[in-house]
Amino acid sequence: MALPLDSSVITHGIQLAVAPVFLLTAVSGMIGAVAGRLARIIDRARVVEDRARTNPEAEFVARAYAELAELRLRGRLANGCIALLTFCAFLIGITIILLFLGETTEFRANRLAVAGFLAGVASFLLALVCFLAETVIATRLLNFHLLQQEIQIAGTPKP
Repeated sequence: MALPLDSSVITHGIQLAVAPVFLLTAVSGMIGAVAGRLARIIDRARVVEDRARTNPEAEFVARAYAELAELRLRGRLANGCIALLTFCAFLIGITIILLFLGETTEFRANRLAVAGFLAGVASFLLALVCFLAETVIATRLLNFHLLQQEIQIAGTPKP
């Protein structure tokens, strides 16, 4: 399997193989965003755990355990999202290799390239679902206990 020396074939192969690279850019941006969220989840869990250890009040400890359970779920979703994004990047990288080899050599793997690309996109979409679920859970934590107590006491919230 010799590589052709025709520069137009190699140039076209590179052009064809570079198209999926744009998806890799999106994947890398998502990995960075989710990794940042995961770091904040871990930091928050450490703070909540430390406060629960030092505060003997039963209601506070119960709220802390509930929050830690949600933080654990959010962390698992973030980890799943990162795993899916990494798998997506791997599949897109394989797709790029297959497209380039298919265009510049006699190696025919068009169906594998299509399957790899579609599997990569599916993995990306699943990662987006995990990301959405994690953000929904994160906003559920915004229940503002003090605001709820104020509403119960006064009957109406203050501006």
